Amino acid sequence: MKILYAEDEKSLSMAIVEILKMEGYEVEAVYDGIQTIDALKTGAYDAVILDIMMPKADGIAVLRQMRENEDYTPVILLTAKAEVEDRIVGLSAGADDYLGKPFSAGELLARLSAILRRDTSYQNPVYIVGNITLDCATGELHSDVSSLRLCHKETQLLSLFMKHKSTRFSANELQKKLWKKANDTQIVALYISYLQDKLVQLQASVVIRQYGDYYQLEDVESI
Repeated sequence: MKILYAEDEKSLSMAIVEILKMEGYEVEAVYDGIQTIDALKTGAYDAVILDIMMPKADGIAVLRQMRENEDYTPVILLTAKAEVEDRIVGLSAGADDYLGKPFSAGELLARLSAILRRDTSYQNPVYIVGNITLDCATGELHSDVSSLRLCHKETQLLSLFMKHKSTRFSANELQKKLWKKANDTQIVALYISYLQDKLVQLQASVVIRQYGDYYQLEDVESI
């Protein structure tokens, strides 16, 4: 599991990052809102721990941009503010949970585990990007022209692209996420080609485009 930890207090950040790593998480630390936005553009994370009070762009602004960009990665907001209104603003902006500062490492780990469990156990996730809709429970992929059914691995791969639209994934990153026991990335290229063909069949308004060793879901009009 890969976590993005956005916190401008570097001493606290270093301590929490070490704790998360000891629990087996892969962690990337950033220290202001702009760094957070840049990290979200280029990487894919299983969860984001996001401090509200950050320089350059606050956590609420970052969260709102994530949701506007159709990035539904689970988010825990960290807040030093005790007012109920501030928590309501955060949850209304799309946060999955919040934690008041100061907090215990144990509570943070418990809340992180809970939102990750909630995200992976959701019964019927449905993603909509452009004119296509993917029902992850059934593998049904619909456009305004036709529909077809994806195999399990195709569903996993396309849902990752749809959940993190506009994020570039390296072939190696995709292999590690979806084919943990595979030794090369040729299988990634094979399944990407399957999906590309099916998106063409459905006359989808999006396409998976290759940039060297990276792949990205984009609007057809942007190509």
